[in-house]
Amino acid sequence: MNTKNTLAINEQRLWDTVMRSGEIGPGRDQGLRRLALDASDGEMRDLFVAWCEEAGLAVRVDGMGSIFARRAGREDELPPVLVGSHLDTQYTGGKFDGILGVLGGLEALRSLNDRGIETRRPIELVDWSNEEGARFNPPMMASAVFAGIQSLEWGLARTDLDGITFGDALAEIGYAGSTPVGGREIDSYFELHIEQGPLLEAAGVPVGVVTGGYATRGMRIRISGETAHTGPTPMDQRRNALVGAGYVIAAVNDIGWAHHDAGAKATSSQIEIWPNATGILPEHAMLTVDFRHPEQAGVETMRAEVLAALEASAKKGNVDIEIAETWRFGDEAFDDDCTQRVRDAAGALEIPYIELLSQAGHDAYNMTHVCPTALIFCPCDGGITHNEAENVSLEDAAPSVNVLLHAVLSRADR
Repeated sequence: MNTKNTLAINEQRLWDTVMRSGEIGPGRDQGLRRLALDASDGEMRDLFVAWCEEAGLAVRVDGMGSIFARRAGREDELPPVLVGSHLDTQYTGGKFDGILGVLGGLEALRSLNDRGIETRRPIELVDWSNEEGARFNPPMMASAVFAGIQSLEWGLARTDLDGITFGDALAEIGYAGSTPVGGREIDSYFELHIEQGPLLEAAGVPVGVVTGGYATRGMRIRISGETAHTGPTPMDQRRNALVGAGYVIAAVNDIGWAHHDAGAKATSSQIEIWPNATGILPEHAMLTVDFRHPEQAGVETMRAEVLAALEASAKKGNVDIEIAETWRFGDEAFDDDCTQRVRDAAGALEIPYIELLSQAGHDAYNMTHVCPTALIFCPCDGGITHNEAENVSLEDAAPSVNVLLHAVLSRADR
């Protein structure tokens, strides 16, 4: 980093904060299992709020449980610059996915405090609820409600596999906030995230400037059959929902391989079966799939192939198949001015960067619907993520957090 530019984060403080977060909601081995709105998420939220208040930030919680911590500006009536990500994890998650974005944002504000730097516009740090979608489906729920893509009633009514609603789980951990969700003017949004891919590491570059995303489509597919005894029921009379789901799973995987050379993927990631019991043919299955492609035309071709596969699987499995729910992301465009400020910050700090597409979903996609948005990546070891082996070094993390600090400062002071 250019030593002539003296504004920089406190690297050890950043690392101590991230490592303290890594103690809350431990996984099976070295990672985290901090599911949205479980007890460990509540504990992490409490600590995050305490850190924000210690930094002099004014904390509010909205109706979806997202936490906003505001650093006042000289002209505090101006719309705020938002910076953040999420603190929840997957079932077998790492210590950095999303977490670095929130705690890196906190470190940026702490660093401004250290220097007594005031900004023209206020800056708000945000922890979005349930970005992962591990417990409550789909992912990026709270930011979708904030952006007006979904309704508050929709969000609060989502259920986990035990039938617990999102709203009830929020109340259980004490984060059913009273601040309205969205509906206010936001100047801009900046998000820092680990790449969740191997490109930065392979290039030996510490910062990724994200120019767009993979076009992604998700579906919840309902398969309906009929219960029957596995012993006496003849094969030609069976309507096994699990078999129908199996045909869909195999077909979706084949579609992913058919588009592999273009960098596309297709995935079946979750299945619910009823009754899930020995000796009984299941009559109901709910399957979650997604498919993504670097080009929108490519993902629409994949969508047509998935629809054809659903029809063929229903016929082959002697079951009924319908699409219960759909979602999409990755078509959004990031803002030219905000993205250029990221480039300019990296250039001023003499930090190398490359431009790339995001292959995963992020709250930044939803925020493009309401304000100018930029997304920044830092490398992670081997591109491993959603896995307890996920790892980022301080040496890898610090440059991207410094770029975040300067880009946000530039936007907030303009």
